[in-house]
Amino acid sequence: MTRLSLARAPLRLAWPLPALLSWAAAWAIFAGLRWQQAPLLPALLAGATLGVSVSLWGSTPWRRIFIGSGFPLSLAASGLAGSVPAWAWLLPLALLALVYPINTWRDAPLFPTPSGALDGLARLVPLRDGARIVDAGCGLGNALRELRREYPRAQFSGLEWSWPLRAACAWRAPFARVRRADIWAVDWSGYDMVYLFQRPESMHDAAAKAQRELRPGAWLASLEFPLPQWSAQKVLDCADGRRVWLYRAPFKRR
Repeated sequence: MTRLSLARAPLRLAWPLPALLSWAAAWAIFAGLRWQQAPLLPALLAGATLGVSVSLWGSTPWRRIFIGSGFPLSLAASGLAGSVPAWAWLLPLALLALVYPINTWRDAPLFPTPSGALDGLARLVPLRDGARIVDAGCGLGNALRELRREYPRAQFSGLEWSWPLRAACAWRAPFARVRRADIWAVDWSGYDMVYLFQRPESMHDAAAKAQRELRPGAWLASLEFPLPQWSAQKVLDCADGRRVWLYRAPFKRR
């Protein structure tokens, strides 16, 4: 790995250290609020909110759930919240459901695009000024920020089903029009480039939708996972060893 790629590599903590740190932070907030004589229920909600927020940076879906649910489960096991009404334990679950709606689990709940992953994309795929680019499943806005560095004169949109993530993305990427929407229901035909960072199981649906809706000359850029049965016109090698697979409509079979 070069010095440049090392500088861009995100800090990764060995598992289960992220979970332990998040639980400790949630417990610290809970204990601090109780020490300040805050009511039990608001203190529980504050700790759970922190845990769910930190869970966004988990590297896999199950680790995110593990991080987000760790504090309320450990609190319940400790017996320190015996006076909390039974319904109150639904609050942490409700927070998790808001951040990770059930219908998004067929997609990638949250796979942030790494910093620097799209460096050089504009050289491989030059786009006209004012080109329309959409991040389908924009999460926290990482990819939109990377795309803007490559295409500073483009028009950006983001699609995200989870409304807390949509709000966070709109705040982190104020230059983009970020909507709460189902990426599979929105028409892709108006875009010059569709960017995806999904999971392998979603790529069959992505391929069918892109083939059906992208107008001739439009691009689909997929980080890490290629489209099945279709031949990529170009491939961008990322600094961390991943690839961005680039397809131009109309697609060509392998």
